[in-house]
Amino acid sequence: MTTAATLMKKALLALEDGRVFEGTAFGADATHTGEICFNTSMSGYQEVLTDPSYRGQIVTMTYPMIGNYGVNPLDMESDQPHVRGFVIEELCDVPSNWRSTQSLDAYLKQWGIPGIQGVDTRALTSHLRSRGAMRAVITTTATAEEAVKQAASSPTMEGSDFVKEVTTKAPYLWDPESTESGDWDIPSPSQNREPGADGVVRHPLPEAKHHIVAYDFGVKRNILRRLRQQGFRVDVVPATTSAKDVLAKNPDGIFLSNGPGDPAALDYIHKEVKELIGKKPIFAICLGHQILGHAYGGKTFKLKFGHRGGNQPVKDLRNGKVSITSQNHGFAIDPSSLPSNVEVTHINLNDGTVEGMRHREAPVLSVQYHPEAAPGPHDAKYFFSEFARMVETGR
Repeated sequence: MTTAATLMKKALLALEDGRVFEGTAFGADATHTGEICFNTSMSGYQEVLTDPSYRGQIVTMTYPMIGNYGVNPLDMESDQPHVRGFVIEELCDVPSNWRSTQSLDAYLKQWGIPGIQGVDTRALTSHLRSRGAMRAVITTTATAEEAVKQAASSPTMEGSDFVKEVTTKAPYLWDPESTESGDWDIPSPSQNREPGADGVVRHPLPEAKHHIVAYDFGVKRNILRRLRQQGFRVDVVPATTSAKDVLAKNPDGIFLSNGPGDPAALDYIHKEVKELIGKKPIFAICLGHQILGHAYGGKTFKLKFGHRGGNQPVKDLRNGKVSITSQNHGFAIDPSSLPSNVEVTHINLNDGTVEGMRHREAPVLSVQYHPEAAPGPHDAKYFFSEFARMVETGR
Protein backbone atom coordinates (compact mmCIF):
# COMPACT_ATOMS: atom_id res chain seq x y z
CA MET A 1 0.00 0.00 0.00
CA THR A 2 1.28 3.46 -0.88
CA THR A 3 1.82 5.59 2.21
CA ALA A 4 1.05 9.26 2.59
CA ALA A 5 4.74 9.90 3.22
CA THR A 6 5.62 8.31 -0.13
CA LEU A 7 3.04 10.35 -1.99
CA MET A 8 4.27 13.59 -0.44
CA LYS A 9 7.93 13.09 -1.35
CA LYS A 10 8.94 15.66 -3.94
CA ALA A 11 10.25 14.52 -7.32
CA LEU A 12 11.51 16.32 -10.41
CA LEU A 13 11.33 15.54 -14.11
CA ALA A 14 14.07 17.51 -15.86
CA LEU A 15 14.51 17.69 -19.64
CA GLU A 16 17.78 18.34 -21.43
CA ASP A 17 16.46 21.63 -22.87
CA GLY A 18 16.02 23.04 -19.34
CA ARG A 19 12.27 22.46 -18.88
CA VAL A 20 11.52 21.11 -15.38
CA PHE A 21 8.29 19.59 -14.06
CA GLU A 22 7.64 19.18 -10.35
CA GLY A 23 5.57 16.39 -8.84
CA THR A 24 5.52 13.75 -6.13
CA ALA A 25 7.35 10.45 -6.15
CA PHE A 26 5.98 6.93 -6.33
CA GLY A 27 7.65 3.65 -7.15
CA ALA A 28 11.34 3.37 -6.32
CA ASP A 29 13.34 6.12 -4.68
CA ALA A 30 15.94 6.44 -7.46
CA THR A 31 17.40 8.74 -10.08
CA HIS A 32 17.16 7.44 -13.67
CA THR A 33 17.92 8.93 -17.07
CA GLY A 34 16.37 8.02 -20.41
CA GLU A 35 14.70 9.37 -23.51
CA ILE A 36 11.35 10.92 -22.57
CA CYS A 37 8.39 9.93 -24.76
CA PHE A 38 4.59 9.81 -24.47
CA ASN A 39 1.97 7.11 -25.02
CA THR A 40 -1.63 8.03 -25.89
CA SER A 41 -3.28 4.72 -24.89
CA MET A 42 -6.20 5.03 -22.48
CA SER A 43 -5.40 1.70 -20.81
CA GLY A 44 -2.74 -0.99 -20.92
CA TYR A 45 -0.12 0.67 -18.72
CA GLN A 46 1.15 -2.72 -17.55
CA GLU A 47 1.72 -3.91 -21.11
CA VAL A 48 3.54 -0.63 -21.81
CA LEU A 49 5.78 -1.04 -18.76
CA THR A 50 6.76 -4.61 -19.72
CA ASP A 51 7.19 -4.07 -23.47
CA PRO A 52 10.95 -4.53 -24.16
CA SER A 53 10.67 -1.92 -26.94
CA TYR A 54 10.65 0.76 -24.20
CA ARG A 55 14.13 -0.14 -22.96
CA GLY A 56 16.07 3.05 -22.28
CA GLN A 57 13.01 5.32 -22.17
CA ILE A 58 11.02 7.31 -19.62
CA VAL A 59 7.36 6.92 -20.58
CA THR A 60 4.63 9.52 -20.08
CA MET A 61 1.01 8.34 -20.14
CA THR A 62 -1.36 10.98 -21.50
CA TYR A 63 -4.47 9.43 -19.91
CA PRO A 64 -5.07 11.33 -16.63
CA MET A 65 -5.44 8.49 -14.10
CA ILE A 66 -3.13 5.46 -14.06
CA GLY A 67 -3.04 2.46 -11.72
CA ASN A 68 -6.77 2.00 -11.18
CA TYR A 69 -6.83 -1.71 -12.07
CA GLY A 70 -3.50 -2.62 -10.49
CA VAL A 71 -1.00 -5.15 -11.85
CA ASN A 72 -1.38 -8.86 -12.59
CA PRO A 73 0.93 -11.57 -14.00
CA LEU A 74 -1.26 -12.45 -16.99
CA ASP A 75 -0.94 -9.05 -18.67
CA MET A 76 2.86 -8.86 -18.62
CA GLU A 77 4.48 -8.74 -22.05
CA SER A 78 7.83 -9.95 -20.68
CA ASP A 79 9.31 -11.08 -17.36
CA GLN A 80 9.95 -7.54 -16.09
CA PRO A 81 9.34 -3.84 -16.78
CA HIS A 82 11.84 -2.18 -19.13
CA VAL A 83 11.09 1.54 -18.80
CA ARG A 84 13.62 3.79 -17.04
CA GLY A 85 10.88 5.84 -15.41
CA PHE A 86 7.13 6.46 -15.47
CA VAL A 87 5.39 9.86 -15.65
CA ILE A 88 1.67 10.29 -14.93
CA GLU A 89 -0.81 12.94 -13.88
CA GLU A 90 -2.62 11.09 -11.09
CA LEU A 91 -1.85 7.77 -9.39
CA CYS A 92 -4.65 5.52 -8.18
CA ASP A 93 -2.98 3.73 -5.29
CA VAL A 94 -6.01 1.57 -4.33
CA PRO A 95 -6.63 -0.65 -7.38
CA SER A 96 -10.07 -2.15 -7.96
CA ASN A 97 -9.96 -5.28 -10.11
CA TRP A 98 -10.43 -8.96 -9.28
CA ARG A 99 -7.33 -9.86 -11.33
CA SER A 100 -5.02 -7.41 -9.53
CA THR A 101 -2.25 -8.89 -7.39
CA GLN A 102 -0.47 -5.66 -6.41
CA SER A 103 -0.58 -1.90 -6.88
CA LEU A 104 1.35 -0.06 -9.56
CA ASP A 105 3.36 1.72 -6.85
CA ALA A 106 4.40 -1.59 -5.27
CA TYR A 107 5.24 -3.08 -8.68
CA LEU A 108 7.60 -0.24 -9.61
CA LYS A 109 9.20 -0.39 -6.15
CA GLN A 110 9.79 -4.12 -6.66
CA TRP A 111 11.74 -3.46 -9.85
CA GLY A 112 13.57 -0.29 -8.77
CA ILE A 113 11.83 2.02 -11.23
CA PRO A 114 11.03 5.62 -10.22
CA GLY A 115 7.73 7.28 -11.02
CA ILE A 116 6.50 10.83 -10.77
CA GLN A 117 2.84 11.92 -10.49
CA GLY A 118 1.21 15.32 -10.32
CA VAL A 119 2.79 16.31 -13.64
CA ASP A 120 0.77 18.32 -16.16
CA THR A 121 1.07 15.62 -18.81
CA ARG A 122 -0.83 17.75 -21.36
CA ALA A 123 1.81 20.46 -21.10
CA LEU A 124 4.62 17.88 -21.22
CA THR A 125 3.17 16.16 -24.28
CA SER A 126 2.65 19.47 -26.05
CA HIS A 127 6.27 20.40 -25.29
CA LEU A 128 7.57 17.10 -26.70
CA ARG A 129 5.43 17.41 -29.82
CA SER A 130 6.84 20.89 -30.38
CA ARG A 131 10.49 20.33 -29.41
CA GLY A 132 10.80 16.59 -30.10
CA ALA A 133 11.80 13.62 -27.97
CA MET A 134 14.79 14.34 -25.74
CA ARG A 135 16.80 13.06 -22.83
CA ALA A 136 15.38 13.44 -19.33
CA VAL A 137 15.89 12.61 -15.66
CA ILE A 138 13.49 11.57 -12.89
CA THR A 139 14.98 12.30 -9.46
CA THR A 140 14.08 12.75 -5.82
CA THR A 141 17.51 13.97 -4.74
CA ALA A 142 19.04 16.31 -7.34
CA THR A 143 18.31 19.99 -7.74
CA ALA A 144 16.67 21.20 -10.94
CA GLU A 145 19.97 22.57 -12.23
CA GLU A 146 21.81 19.32 -11.46
CA ALA A 147 19.08 17.23 -13.06
CA VAL A 148 19.08 19.25 -16.29
CA LYS A 149 22.86 18.83 -16.59
CA GLN A 150 22.54 15.11 -15.92
CA ALA A 151 19.90 14.77 -18.64
CA ALA A 152 22.00 16.68 -21.17
CA SER A 153 25.05 14.49 -20.52
CA SER A 154 23.25 11.13 -20.73
CA PRO A 155 23.50 8.86 -23.82
CA THR A 156 21.26 9.57 -26.82
CA MET A 157 18.90 7.06 -28.37
CA GLU A 158 20.66 7.40 -31.73
CA GLY A 159 23.36 4.75 -31.93
CA SER A 160 22.03 2.81 -28.92
CA ASP A 161 21.85 -0.98 -29.09
CA PHE A 162 19.38 -2.10 -26.42
CA VAL A 163 18.59 -5.35 -28.22
CA LYS A 164 21.60 -7.01 -26.60
CA GLU A 165 20.05 -6.21 -23.19
CA VAL A 166 16.60 -7.70 -23.86
CA THR A 167 17.11 -10.64 -26.23
CA THR A 168 16.90 -14.18 -24.87
CA LYS A 169 20.23 -15.65 -23.78
CA ALA A 170 19.43 -19.10 -25.17
CA PRO A 171 16.98 -20.58 -27.72
CA TYR A 172 13.67 -21.93 -26.43
CA LEU A 173 10.39 -23.35 -27.71
CA TRP A 174 7.43 -21.08 -26.98
CA ASP A 175 4.54 -22.66 -25.05
CA PRO A 176 5.50 -26.31 -25.69
CA GLU A 177 2.48 -27.61 -23.74
CA SER A 178 0.04 -25.22 -25.51
CA THR A 179 -1.24 -23.87 -22.20
CA GLU A 180 -0.40 -20.14 -22.48
CA SER A 181 -1.36 -19.06 -25.99
CA GLY A 182 -5.11 -19.53 -26.29
CA ASP A 183 -7.45 -16.56 -26.16
CA TRP A 184 -9.14 -16.48 -22.77
CA ASP A 185 -12.45 -15.68 -21.11
CA ILE A 186 -13.51 -14.90 -17.57
CA PRO A 187 -14.79 -18.14 -15.93
CA SER A 188 -18.55 -18.57 -16.27
CA PRO A 189 -20.88 -21.36 -15.05
CA SER A 190 -22.49 -21.46 -18.52
CA GLN A 191 -19.19 -22.53 -20.11
CA ASN A 192 -18.95 -25.69 -18.02
CA ARG A 193 -15.15 -25.48 -18.22
CA GLU A 194 -12.70 -25.21 -15.35
CA PRO A 195 -10.25 -22.27 -15.34
CA GLY A 196 -6.54 -22.94 -15.55
CA ALA A 197 -3.84 -22.08 -13.03
CA ASP A 198 -3.95 -18.43 -14.21
CA GLY A 199 -7.64 -18.17 -13.29
CA VAL A 200 -9.06 -17.89 -16.83
CA VAL A 201 -10.67 -20.24 -19.34
CA ARG A 202 -8.53 -20.75 -22.43
CA HIS A 203 -9.89 -21.33 -25.92
CA PRO A 204 -8.54 -24.44 -27.68
CA LEU A 205 -5.56 -24.03 -30.01
CA PRO A 206 -5.12 -25.49 -33.50
CA GLU A 207 -2.53 -28.15 -34.22
CA ALA A 208 1.00 -26.72 -34.49
CA LYS A 209 1.56 -27.87 -38.06
CA HIS A 210 4.11 -25.26 -39.19
CA HIS A 211 7.55 -24.69 -37.68
CA ILE A 212 8.93 -21.14 -37.63
CA VAL A 213 12.00 -19.51 -36.13
CA ALA A 214 11.39 -16.21 -34.34
CA TYR A 215 14.27 -13.79 -33.81
CA ASP A 216 13.93 -12.23 -30.36
CA PHE A 217 14.95 -8.58 -30.56
CA GLY A 218 12.67 -7.85 -27.57
CA VAL A 219 9.61 -9.87 -28.49
CA LYS A 220 6.25 -9.34 -26.76
CA ARG A 221 4.47 -12.40 -25.43
CA ASN A 222 1.25 -11.56 -27.22
CA ILE A 223 3.07 -11.77 -30.55
CA LEU A 224 4.17 -15.30 -29.66
CA ARG A 225 0.60 -16.13 -28.60
CA ARG A 226 -0.78 -14.89 -31.95
CA LEU A 227 1.76 -16.94 -33.87
CA ARG A 228 0.84 -20.07 -31.92
CA GLN A 229 -2.86 -19.36 -32.52
CA GLN A 230 -2.15 -19.54 -36.27
CA GLY A 231 -0.81 -23.09 -35.96
CA PHE A 232 2.88 -22.24 -35.67
CA ARG A 233 5.37 -24.09 -33.51
CA VAL A 234 7.60 -21.18 -32.53
CA ASP A 235 11.32 -21.70 -32.00
CA VAL A 236 12.66 -18.47 -30.39
CA VAL A 237 16.35 -17.64 -30.92
CA PRO A 238 18.70 -14.87 -29.68
CA ALA A 239 19.29 -11.77 -31.80
CA THR A 240 22.87 -12.87 -32.48
CA THR A 241 21.84 -16.14 -34.17
CA SER A 242 23.41 -16.50 -37.62
CA ALA A 243 21.39 -17.04 -40.79
CA LYS A 244 23.25 -20.32 -41.24
CA ASP A 245 22.07 -21.60 -37.85
CA VAL A 246 18.49 -20.51 -38.53
CA LEU A 247 18.40 -22.24 -41.91
CA ALA A 248 19.94 -25.36 -40.34
CA LYS A 249 16.69 -25.70 -38.35
CA ASN A 250 14.86 -25.95 -41.70
CA PRO A 251 11.89 -23.82 -40.60
CA ASP A 252 8.79 -23.23 -42.70
CA GLY A 253 9.08 -19.51 -42.02
CA ILE A 254 11.00 -16.83 -40.15
CA PHE A 255 9.68 -14.06 -37.88
CA LEU A 256 11.54 -10.84 -36.95
CA SER A 257 10.27 -9.32 -33.70
CA ASN A 258 9.83 -5.88 -32.23
CA GLY A 259 12.51 -4.41 -29.97
CA PRO A 260 14.19 -1.25 -28.62
CA GLY A 261 16.82 1.21 -29.71
CA ASP A 262 18.25 2.48 -32.99
CA PRO A 263 17.87 0.02 -35.90
CA ALA A 264 20.86 1.57 -37.67
CA ALA A 265 23.11 0.42 -34.81
CA LEU A 266 22.34 -3.27 -35.46
CA ASP A 267 24.57 -3.97 -38.46
CA TYR A 268 25.47 -7.40 -37.06
CA ILE A 269 21.78 -8.32 -37.44
CA HIS A 270 21.26 -6.63 -40.82
CA LYS A 271 23.78 -8.86 -42.57
CA GLU A 272 22.26 -12.07 -41.20
CA VAL A 273 18.71 -11.08 -42.17
CA LYS A 274 19.93 -10.18 -45.65
CA GLU A 275 21.10 -13.79 -46.06
CA LEU A 276 17.58 -15.04 -45.25
CA ILE A 277 15.66 -13.01 -47.85
CA GLY A 278 14.36 -15.34 -50.55
CA LYS A 279 15.30 -18.47 -48.61
CA LYS A 280 12.17 -18.73 -46.45
CA PRO A 281 8.91 -16.75 -45.98
CA ILE A 282 9.56 -13.83 -43.60
CA PHE A 283 7.21 -11.69 -41.51
CA ALA A 284 8.55 -8.73 -39.48
CA ILE A 285 7.01 -6.34 -36.94
CA CYS A 286 8.26 -2.93 -35.69
CA LEU A 287 12.05 -3.11 -35.11
CA GLY A 288 12.06 -6.27 -37.23
CA HIS A 289 10.48 -4.23 -40.02
CA GLN A 290 13.21 -1.59 -39.69
CA ILE A 291 15.96 -4.24 -39.63
CA LEU A 292 14.45 -5.72 -42.78
CA GLY A 293 14.62 -2.27 -44.36
CA HIS A 294 18.35 -2.11 -43.64
CA ALA A 295 18.78 -5.66 -44.96
CA TYR A 296 17.20 -4.48 -48.24
CA GLY A 297 19.85 -1.76 -48.39
CA GLY A 298 17.59 1.01 -47.10
CA LYS A 299 18.03 3.55 -44.30
CA THR A 300 16.10 4.64 -41.22
CA PHE A 301 15.71 8.04 -39.57
CA LYS A 302 14.58 9.25 -36.15
CA LEU A 303 11.06 10.60 -35.87
CA LYS A 304 10.54 13.90 -34.07
CA PHE A 305 8.50 12.35 -31.25
CA GLY A 306 7.59 8.85 -32.45
CA HIS A 307 4.31 6.96 -32.67
CA ARG A 308 3.20 5.43 -29.37
CA GLY A 309 -0.35 4.52 -28.52
CA GLY A 310 -3.40 2.63 -29.74
CA ASN A 311 -4.93 5.22 -32.07
CA GLN A 312 -2.60 5.53 -35.08
CA PRO A 313 -4.40 5.55 -38.49
CA VAL A 314 -2.73 3.47 -41.20
CA LYS A 315 -3.78 3.23 -44.86
CA ASP A 316 -3.28 0.13 -46.97
CA LEU A 317 -2.21 1.53 -50.35
CA ARG A 318 -3.28 -1.66 -52.13
CA ASN A 319 -6.98 -1.35 -51.35
CA GLY A 320 -7.47 2.01 -49.63
CA LYS A 321 -8.56 0.45 -46.34
CA VAL A 322 -7.74 2.37 -43.14
CA SER A 323 -6.97 0.58 -39.87
CA ILE A 324 -6.56 2.06 -36.40
CA THR A 325 -3.38 0.53 -35.02
CA SER A 326 -1.27 0.10 -31.91
CA GLN A 327 2.27 1.47 -32.29
CA ASN A 328 5.48 1.99 -30.36
CA HIS A 329 8.48 3.24 -32.30
CA GLY A 330 10.74 6.25 -32.60
CA PHE A 331 12.41 5.48 -35.95
CA ALA A 332 11.04 5.01 -39.48
CA ILE A 333 12.22 3.77 -42.87
CA ASP A 334 13.19 6.27 -45.56
CA PRO A 335 11.13 5.15 -48.58
CA SER A 336 13.49 6.82 -51.06
CA SER A 337 16.29 4.52 -49.87
CA LEU A 338 14.47 1.27 -50.69
CA PRO A 339 15.33 -0.70 -53.84
CA SER A 340 12.81 -1.01 -56.69
CA ASN A 341 11.93 -4.61 -55.80
CA VAL A 342 10.46 -3.50 -52.45
CA GLU A 343 6.95 -2.03 -52.41
CA VAL A 344 5.65 0.32 -49.72
CA THR A 345 2.20 -1.12 -48.90
CA HIS A 346 1.07 0.97 -45.91
CA ILE A 347 1.52 4.56 -44.75
CA ASN A 348 0.74 6.49 -41.57
CA LEU A 349 -2.07 8.96 -42.26
CA ASN A 350 -0.78 11.45 -39.68
CA ASP A 351 2.66 12.00 -41.20
CA GLY A 352 2.92 9.80 -44.32
CA THR A 353 5.72 7.60 -42.96
CA VAL A 354 6.21 3.98 -44.06
CA GLU A 355 4.05 1.51 -42.10
CA GLY A 356 4.33 -1.60 -44.26
CA MET A 357 6.47 -3.19 -47.00
CA ARG A 358 6.35 -6.22 -49.25
CA HIS A 359 9.08 -7.71 -51.43
CA ARG A 360 7.97 -7.91 -55.06
CA GLU A 361 9.79 -11.16 -55.79
CA ALA A 362 10.29 -13.02 -52.47
CA PRO A 363 7.69 -14.03 -49.82
CA VAL A 364 8.56 -11.25 -47.36
CA LEU A 365 6.20 -8.79 -45.67
CA SER A 366 6.53 -6.41 -42.74
CA VAL A 367 4.62 -3.80 -40.77
CA GLN A 368 5.84 -0.97 -38.58
CA TYR A 369 2.92 -1.25 -36.17
CA HIS A 370 1.71 -3.99 -33.79
CA PRO A 371 -1.02 -6.24 -35.24
CA GLU A 372 -1.06 -8.22 -31.99
CA ALA A 373 -1.99 -5.01 -30.09
CA ALA A 374 -1.80 -5.62 -26.28
CA PRO A 375 -2.88 -2.97 -25.66
CA GLY A 376 -4.86 -1.53 -28.55
CA PRO A 377 -7.32 -2.30 -31.35
CA HIS A 378 -7.25 -5.56 -33.29
CA ASP A 379 -7.88 -4.09 -36.77
CA ALA A 380 -4.58 -5.47 -38.08
CA LYS A 381 -4.73 -8.93 -36.51
CA TYR A 382 -5.23 -10.42 -39.98
CA PHE A 383 -1.50 -10.14 -40.71
CA PHE A 384 -0.85 -13.30 -38.70
CA SER A 385 -3.30 -15.19 -40.91
CA GLU A 386 -1.63 -13.67 -43.97
CA PHE A 387 1.74 -14.94 -42.77
CA ALA A 388 0.23 -18.40 -42.18
CA ARG A 389 -1.08 -18.47 -45.77
CA MET A 390 2.29 -17.35 -47.06
CA VAL A 391 4.04 -20.14 -45.16
CA GLU A 392 1.49 -22.72 -46.36
CA THR A 393 2.05 -21.62 -49.96
CA GLY A 394 5.81 -21.71 -49.43
CA ARG A 395 5.68 -25.34 -48.36
